[in-house]
Amino acid sequence: MSQSPTSNPLALAAVCLAALMFGLEISSVPVILPALESRLQGDFRDLQWIMNAYTIACTVVLMGTGALADRFGRKRVFVLSILAFGLASLLCGLAQDVSLLITGRALQGLAGGAMLITQVAILSQQFRQGRERSRAFAAWGVVFGIGLGFGPIIGGVILALSSWPWVFLVHGPLALLTLGLALGGVEESRQARAGKLDGAGIVWLSLAVFGLAFLLTQGSSLSRSNAVLIALATLVSFAAFVRAERRSPQPMFELEVMRNRRLCGALLGSMGMNFSFWPFMIYLPIYFHSALGYDSLHSGLALLAYTLPTLIFPPLGERLALRFEAGRVIPLGMSCIGLGFLAMYVASQWAVANGLAILPGALLAGIGLGLTNTPVTNTTTGSVPAERAGMASGIDMSARMISLALNIALMGVILVAGVGAYLQRHLGGALGAGQMRRWAEQIAAGQGSLEGLPWLAEGSAQGALVHGFGWVMLYGGLTVCGLALFSVLIFAPWQRPQLGNAT
Repeated sequence: MSQSPTSNPLALAAVCLAALMFGLEISSVPVILPALESRLQGDFRDLQWIMNAYTIACTVVLMGTGALADRFGRKRVFVLSILAFGLASLLCGLAQDVSLLITGRALQGLAGGAMLITQVAILSQQFRQGRERSRAFAAWGVVFGIGLGFGPIIGGVILALSSWPWVFLVHGPLALLTLGLALGGVEESRQARAGKLDGAGIVWLSLAVFGLAFLLTQGSSLSRSNAVLIALATLVSFAAFVRAERRSPQPMFELEVMRNRRLCGALLGSMGMNFSFWPFMIYLPIYFHSALGYDSLHSGLALLAYTLPTLIFPPLGERLALRFEAGRVIPLGMSCIGLGFLAMYVASQWAVANGLAILPGALLAGIGLGLTNTPVTNTTTGSVPAERAGMASGIDMSARMISLALNIALMGVILVAGVGAYLQRHLGGALGAGQMRRWAEQIAAGQGSLEGLPWLAEGSAQGALVHGFGWVMLYGGLTVCGLALFSVLIFAPWQRPQLGNAT
């Protein structure tokens, strides 16, 4: 495939804008949930679905889209996904009730997942040379970080200056601009010998991923019988997927690829970032606002210590990977994230009223994310032949999104448990278990002033929230440090020389 020097900048701009839109739709929407609750008369479960519909739908299509893009063309699928994302965003912005908004969010997630997979495959295919490839992935990482990191601030500004529909409607003109850049700059590529489409694998894996994501995000609201039924259906779907892939002459997911140490080590990096950094970003504004008493402006400024390094350090991460091997840089970055979380935990427990105390830990975690993100993506897609870049990017992003969905749910459970443990210790047997859990959930949601709350619990709401967040910080730090150690053992950089950049 010939590469035009004039088309590559356009392609990179299209990929980066697509990454920006995808990230914004994850991180900007939580800010407008209170407005949606009052304007659309939604309850707490409706608000959960507004967030989860996007994540679940996105996760479902990841692997299937990678296989479709490999067969029918990455540019074609990318262009269609951009168009679909823009139309779904318009549907969300024009929604007048919660049901229509949830439907629009699900369609956004389907289009966003397809857009995410194809943009990574396009980067891998169109930027082949080492330094050009590193710069492209670094730029992608910075812009993706802007979308995820600045989403809460951007959403809050839009809400302050206009109204909640524009958080979605703004993606209409952005999608048109991205579409034009993609048509002008992205070069078509596909698998050379695509053969027969692995339809059975796509269907069974999509069902298995949907079942898993649904259980992780909605399991607490299901009855035990329904949860068991969905779990069994998920296991059956996954077993059927494995069987289909073993029997298919051209599977979309080659199971033997998991013997690739570079791929597996990079996947641990994908999981590590989403066991800790990204899911915690959803909860961190609650900590700043309710535990530390910051207003929206100061919460946004404090959040910059967490997110700004993710924009600055991806180029350094790529340069370090070129010089010292990705098998060393990825575990190093994850270790920085873990140490940052542990530093935040210590600071939160020793200096409850001083918000500045946790900023060094937040800064260190952001630096670790910046060092880890683009080397992980580059190594994952570069560890397989170029014609299977769609499959590799599907595996990478599936690991990220499944880990993200799991840990959004787990961090919420841990936060409520930590708050409840604090209240139990201070209130003793004054409350029943049901009432204690309801108050713990309200405090964890940032509702520190509760009607009917005893003076002891009301005065302790801040302490309870800090205690619960301490549990979450400790969980994030220990898990990502464990994954970093496991990644070192998988990469085993001391055993043989490796290429720092997968090309």
